[in-house]
Amino acid sequence: MIVISVVIGVLAVVFLLPTVSDLLSLLRLALAGGRRGQQVARLPAAVPRLLFLIPAHDEERMIESCVRSLKAMRYPAERFAVVVVAHNCTDRTAELACAAGAHCLQRSDRAFPGKPRALAWALEQLPIAEFDAVIIIDADTVVDAGFGVALANASPPIAERAFQAYFDVRNPGDTLLTRMATVLAAANYRFAYALKRTVGLNAPLLGNGMCLGTHVLAQHGWKAFTIAEDWELYALYTTAGVSIESLATAHLYAQEARSLQQSATQRRRWTAGKLTVLGRHIGGLLSSRNIGVAQKLDALAELTGPGPVVHLGLAIVAAALVAILDVRGGAWLLGALAASLVRLAVYTVAGLTVQRDPLRAVLSFTFLPFYLVWRLGAAVAALGQVGDKPWVRTARD
Repeated sequence: MIVISVVIGVLAVVFLLPTVSDLLSLLRLALAGGRRGQQVARLPAAVPRLLFLIPAHDEERMIESCVRSLKAMRYPAERFAVVVVAHNCTDRTAELACAAGAHCLQRSDRAFPGKPRALAWALEQLPIAEFDAVIIIDADTVVDAGFGVALANASPPIAERAFQAYFDVRNPGDTLLTRMATVLAAANYRFAYALKRTVGLNAPLLGNGMCLGTHVLAQHGWKAFTIAEDWELYALYTTAGVSIESLATAHLYAQEARSLQQSATQRRRWTAGKLTVLGRHIGGLLSSRNIGVAQKLDALAELTGPGPVVHLGLAIVAAALVAILDVRGGAWLLGALAASLVRLAVYTVAGLTVQRDPLRAVLSFTFLPFYLVWRLGAAVAALGQVGDKPWVRTARD
């Protein structure tokens, strides 16, 4: 019973870390006297040079729409370039990317497959120094017409910082699963990450929509090769003291998995990759002299956080064990587990309030009990992928 009590206690502490970090951020914001001013959506006098890099493996169904959305941006054509990295493709991805107006690099390396290796290879081939920032865009994604302008208005100097664009859902009305994903995206980018931005804490990098300043790349290079290269970059850059800002005004829309079957490889990869990054980099992050205690606490909360649905599921399982086994300190443990869910509830409700059809968004959560059970199973299955496992493509429509 003592062992079970300790394990659940540790779990409750981990679950409370995001809440503690947010409360400290709110306190700092209150002491500072308010929010930062909003940026004006117009091009600055010195227009940044942007390189959009699209890693693509057998993406002939979506690559054209991705490239065309970038080429259609309201941004001076001479100030940005679009490059597709067609890696280990067996279809017409490269041909269609060129037809849509992109420059295409083709890589064939079966020994070292996957998005992280393809990006590292491409960065070595391209004249990165000619640009101010490199933006990673997934092939299943389209961007707003004002996407480039939003990046240009990011906190200067853009070459010396990193940014994460608003990673939204391209197909929100397809299924209950995609509607829930849209709500959670709004909860993060409009509220949770906005709070981080306001108090100067780093936002997570989420692979799609990462904007990496070229001075950052020149100084730190590309050293992220796990199946969660985005979380690895977040850990490495945060440890080094690089600023990572969330940009809610830079909007992109990615194709969300429409079914649990499509979602399986992606969720397992995210969970296994994040655990791998946590094990390899948490020591360096916590001992870093480049960041303060608040940033270390917030980064620890991000890297240990299992995601909202897994958090909810594990909290329910832990609470049931406490109640059934009558473990020592049960009342305190139940209180801590319940308190950790308040933050999730607040952000979810906030995300619901900004939906175009809030009622349908609320009804989508009727699928949550089924998704929760499935998601816990996927998290358990992901434990077998922890470490240097091969990257697996997510099936898309």
